Order: sequence, then C-alpha cells, then structure tokens
Amino acid sequence: MTALRPVVLATGGTGGHVFPAEALASELESRGVPFTLVTDSRGRQWQGALSRRPIHYIHSASPTGSIARRLLALFSLARGLFDAWRALGRISPSAVVGFGGYASVPTMIAARLRRTPAMLHEQNAVLGKANRLVLGGVARVAVSFAHTRHLPDGDNRARLVGNPVREPVRALRGSAYRAPGPERVVDILVFGGSQGAASFSQVIPEAILSLPASLRARVRLVQQCRPEDIERVRKLYAQGRIVADLAPFFADLPQRLASAHLVIGRSGASTVAELAAIGRPSILVPYPHAADDHQTANARAFEAAGACIVIPHADFIPATLAAHLQALFEAPQRLDDMARAAHAAGRPDAAARLADVVTDLISPTFTPSGVAA
Repeated sequence: MTALRPVVLATGGTGGHVFPAEALASELESRGVPFTLVTDSRGRQWQGALSRRPIHYIHSASPTGSIARRLLALFSLARGLFDAWRALGRISPSAVVGFGGYASVPTMIAARLRRTPAMLHEQNAVLGKANRLVLGGVARVAVSFAHTRHLPDGDNRARLVGNPVREPVRALRGSAYRAPGPERVVDILVFGGSQGAASFSQVIPEAILSLPASLRARVRLVQQCRPEDIERVRKLYAQGRIVADLAPFFADLPQRLASAHLVIGRSGASTVAELAAIGRPSILVPYPHAADDHQTANARAFEAAGACIVIPHADFIPATLAAHLQALFEAPQRLDDMARAAHAAGRPDAAARLADVVTDLISPTFTPSGVAA
C-alpha cells in the first residue's frame, strides 16, 4: 500500500471537542493511519494518542463579548489562519478533520484554500457556530444525532456515526445495571462541571433533605462541588445524616458513573455520550447559556429515547427535583427502563464509524479496514 500522508485533526478548547478527537486518534493509530494535530495553546495539556504525534500550535480565540474583545479575537483568528496555512503546507495532509470550536476554524479555512479534502464532526444535536462557518468547504459531515439542527435534511454529506467516547468509558460499556430494590441504598452521582456545580450545590442538598426520612436514609452521594461550596454542602448533608463524597474533580469519573444508580448532570455532548455508552439513567438539567441552546437539544433527544428525565434550568428548584427523586425511588423499574434505553442509544463503535468516514475521504480505494483495495 502506498504510504499515506497524515490526517490532520483540528480541535481545541473544551473537552467536548477534544474527547472525540482523542478517540479518533486512537482508532486511526490502531489502523496504521498517520495523523497529526493542529490546535491552540490549550492542547498542551492533552494525554493519550493525541500527545504521541507531532502537534502544531496556532492562534485562536472566540469572537464573543465586548466589541474590543471581538476585534482582538478576529485579529487572533487571522493570525491563526496564517499559522494554519503554513502548518498545512509543511504537513501536506491527505485530509483535515475538524471537531468544532473556534480553535478549529483557521485550520478548516486553510484546508479549503489549499483544496485539501476536509470533513467535520459535530458532537451536539445542533450544528455549532464554528462548524456552520466552515460548512461550505467540507465534503463530509459526521453527526452524533439522527436529527441535527442547522444541517439541512437530506444533505448528502451527512454520515451518522455517533459521538466517540474516551477509552476508559468505552471499557465500561458492559457494566451491568441493577436498580436498587426497596430499602436498598441508592447511589447518586452529581456532576456538572464549572457550569453546573454552583446551582447544583444550591438545589440538590435542599431537595434531598426534603425527602421523607425513609427515602433520605437510602441516599449515598458522590457530588462535584466548587471548592468554595464544599464545606457548606458537607454541613448540610451532615445535618441530614447523608453519606456524601464531595470534591471539585473526580479523576475516576468513568468508574463512578458505572457505579451510580442515578446521575444528575448537565447535558453536554460528552456527558450524554458517556451516559449512553455505559447505560445509566439520569436527570439532566441543560445549561441555559450554552451556544444555540444545544444542551437542551441534546437532552430532549436523549429523553425521546426514554433514557432520561429533563428539568429545564428555570424549573430546577428543590421541590421539582425532590418530586422526581421520590417517584424514581418508589418505582425503581423506571430506573431500569431508563438504563436500558440509555444503553440502547449508545454507539460503542462511533470511533470506528468516524474513522471509516475519514478513510473513505482519503481515497475511494482505501477500505474501512485500512487495507488498500
């Protein structure tokens, strides 16, 4: 087989854009497909397959905020385009794959200017602004949801692949779920990232403390909290004799997810994909300020599959949450049903499907198995 030129992965910013790139990198590596990374300065922290190949850094910024900040961001993006143009000239890639976020925009524009085959991966149920900006220059759009807002129905470039998850999550795909029986402990995992921890630390303790004593005694919590909230939340749970493990960050989050009977969280793309990969029931509270309200779209799609309960942020008050918790504790079969629905919604082969689209883009004669026809 003729030696392949590397595939460029254009990503950066938050984990939601990075995790699928990392999963694709591992899959390409296993197939012997060379790749390299073009990203912004935030990519210096990455581990795994992404860190084992050359990394090219470019300038990047998000054009939001004040007029001055937007002008500075546009200047930074222009510098990033120059950086990306030079990087692609040195790399001479066979294709470029963009994962959304403004960190990918300069590279995707440079790919179009250089007439390099390019494609996008969209993690959310709404095509993001950055991906919409470069949509006209790509040959394929790999999507994670059957219906993706802002992508025209019938667009023949679309390929449904799912949202790849990290290997530690994928390894837990077969973890059995058993709903808690009557009088048994209910393990609840709460995580919301920096965008969720503040309101969760206010509402969730009040909701749990308002449960009937017989139900409250069954609760065992693992909850992500901001450092400044931990002591206050710990005292609240101690008053109700609730066993709670509180921390700003859990390095073993996949294992905690697999051990949970119920998850309370936001509905970012990675959260939904990981819940589906492991198959755990959830109560999702979409972050109301997410771009294009994409978290609500993600949550509603998951809810339509029967996998979760959605509480809009405006309705996320102790009484509402407590009512849902009590109903689930008293009818654990519903937890079982949601767990099965979440598992059925998962796409454990998403990384392989995405890699198939990439290899098809590289060459019509390059088969999905990675062997030339």
